[in-house]
Amino acid sequence: MFRQSISRWVKQLSPVQMIFLFYFIAVIVATALLAMPAAYQSGARPPFIDILFTAVSALSVTGLSTLTIADTFSTTGAVLLAVVLQLGGVGVMAIGTFIWMVVGKKIRLRERKLIMADQNQSSFSGIVRLVREILLVILTIEFIGFIVLGTYYLQYFPTAKEAFFQSFFGVISATTNGGFDITGQSLKLFKDDYFVQFINMLLIIFGAIGYPVLIEVKEYLFAGEVKRQTLRFSLFAKVTTLTFLILIVVGALFIMLLDAGGFFAGKSWHETLFYSLFQSITTRSAGLTTMDVSQLSEPNHLFMSILMIIGASPSSAGGGIRTTTFALVVIFIITYARGQRNIRIFNREVHEQDLFKAVTVTLMAIVFVLTATILLSIAEPFGLSQILFEVSSAFGTVGLSLGITDDLSVFSKIVLMILMFIGRIGILTFLFIFTSHKQTGKYHYPKEKMVIG
Repeated sequence: MFRQSISRWVKQLSPVQMIFLFYFIAVIVATALLAMPAAYQSGARPPFIDILFTAVSALSVTGLSTLTIADTFSTTGAVLLAVVLQLGGVGVMAIGTFIWMVVGKKIRLRERKLIMADQNQSSFSGIVRLVREILLVILTIEFIGFIVLGTYYLQYFPTAKEAFFQSFFGVISATTNGGFDITGQSLKLFKDDYFVQFINMLLIIFGAIGYPVLIEVKEYLFAGEVKRQTLRFSLFAKVTTLTFLILIVVGALFIMLLDAGGFFAGKSWHETLFYSLFQSITTRSAGLTTMDVSQLSEPNHLFMSILMIIGASPSSAGGGIRTTTFALVVIFIITYARGQRNIRIFNREVHEQDLFKAVTVTLMAIVFVLTATILLSIAEPFGLSQILFEVSSAFGTVGLSLGITDDLSVFSKIVLMILMFIGRIGILTFLFIFTSHKQTGKYHYPKEKMVIG
């Protein structure tokens, strides 16, 4: 009787509510895995709130942590953490679909709806193929990165086993934009090694630019010459790629200029370039860093907070409001200022529904970030810029910190966990959880003008 009641209740849930439930269950499973005694070094047993915080941070591929992974987790624990990062980076439903395909289970309409909601897609067409392509592309990228960095790390670590294990964890952390590390100092060990930085920047971009973009690029590169002439990149791929590149370049430029007389004073041109470029890329959603970001100025912290709130692209491993949302809002403002109504990009008009979604996501992100900042400023003794940086990092699932995460109260950790969770599943998914199944009426009320502005 109880099982029947549960089954009926589950069937009444919408796909978005099911996604929320699956991620919630995934948090419980991840917490249970990371709570295993074998996951920790001898004598290391952190409080439950820190284990839960790490599990949520890993599943949301954020990277904020109240624990030092290198000093706390055993080899087994690091492997388990990498598994959780992979699950969070690719997506719960993508991994579930892969398992269904392996065991020969038919992907029914309900499962397709769940995949569509999890991957932020608007059509059933080719949804299972999309998941298969995502897994193929990501695993291929990670395998190549693992071989390249593992071989290169032989000069840094005493044994091949340690070199390739560092590569294994580091590649997963970078590609999933997880931000965790098992060196104890992120990528600061490689602050002068531009090859390692370059490979990690590529992996971060691959994980954050959006899986559909990677798939379109793959199809273009491997298509024959005749077919390649007929292939056209989608509007999503064009807008995402252009916005992503602009944010990287503008981000690096501003980070460089805002600390030209501070942190970058006395640095060579190549040090300045790689420091600023890496920090700009990592604010997309990665959290890995080649420097102590607390050494940057307060204006830079505020600017980086904005970059982290924007975050990565849709259908990627990253969080935030997403790059396409930011692009649509900016283009809408420019279009409206010119006295025009229709939003045109690359000779295409944008659906009004997509514009409504972009504005809604942006406004709700401001509400979430400001509310969390106010709550933490009440509960914590830290400065406002430090708190805003931490909140922005959690919402954008980035993982950068000014060093206050360890000292936060239980209340503040819970607030950040909620933000990380929302940042991973997306604001629209979070809002649609509360949407009722009732049909809206097919009638309209009289319209009346209001004074605005």
